[in-house]
Amino acid sequence: MEFNHIPVMLNECMEGLAIRPDGIYVDGTAGGAGHSSAIASRLGSNGRLIALDRDPDAVKTAAERLSVFPNTQVIHSNYSQIREVLDSLGIDKVDGILMDLGVSSYQLDEGSRGFSYHTDAPLDMRMSKEGTSAADIVNTCSEQELARIIFEYGEEKFSRRIASNIIKARAEKPIETTLELADIVRMSVPQKARRDKNPCKKTFQAIRIAVNGELDHLSKGLEDAFYSLKSGGRLAVITFHSLEDRLVKQKFAGWCRGCICPPDFPQCVCGRKPEGSLVNRKPIEADDGEVEGNVRSRSAKLRIIERSA
Repeated sequence: MEFNHIPVMLNECMEGLAIRPDGIYVDGTAGGAGHSSAIASRLGSNGRLIALDRDPDAVKTAAERLSVFPNTQVIHSNYSQIREVLDSLGIDKVDGILMDLGVSSYQLDEGSRGFSYHTDAPLDMRMSKEGTSAADIVNTCSEQELARIIFEYGEEKFSRRIASNIIKARAEKPIETTLELADIVRMSVPQKARRDKNPCKKTFQAIRIAVNGELDHLSKGLEDAFYSLKSGGRLAVITFHSLEDRLVKQKFAGWCRGCICPPDFPQCVCGRKPEGSLVNRKPIEADDGEVEGNVRSRSAKLRIIERSA
């Protein structure tokens, strides 16, 4: 299958990054190179783009599609390693960084990757194709740990019932495929929840986040990305679920905060100054036209911060 991925809020991202032709930019999630190509096309001969991705399939595709731009470089790496990558390239600061989080259309549509609850496939979900798989987690974690993962990462109120039924099912045989897990989830929730919407979404999201350590990588990636910006440089982040967006919002708020003295102090003694400023106070969302053409953009939120002098 070809690595197809429609870049979400492409124009909004390019406008938010305020790309300079001679600037240095990083796309922390190259994917199908949609955003990367748009950035590279705006750069002059002195500009530079470094595109990262943890998925080897994405790296191969991005390298092919960006080969027409001599000022680009594609590297197999997680965005949480952005500082290490820049250090290895001898780059201290950059003008802008984009992070498009979540699962790509290719990963969802390529059944063999095991991300989708619509297609029967090995229970995998590894973005990097390495390390602990979804099957490992489902078949080895304790009932308590499974319930925690599903509740915390999926915000699933039936997490305990789902975890309990996973334990019962795997006692008879290992849970090896996506549809086996989907069937367990469906039988674990009330009929009304099954009628309202697909009940598998939250559990599959939770296990995917656990498999890929997404929130831990995001926290480190945000920190390293922000402090790798030049004065006036911008960090743009697209999130697709509330846990990601909450973390980004909190990080941005902390960098934009000045004085932290107690409110009853007559004057500031901490001397703390804001390190950044929000480019958009509220998250930017895809317009109706984009959502109609790409339903996966419906839950996307774009937040942008600019590093202060």
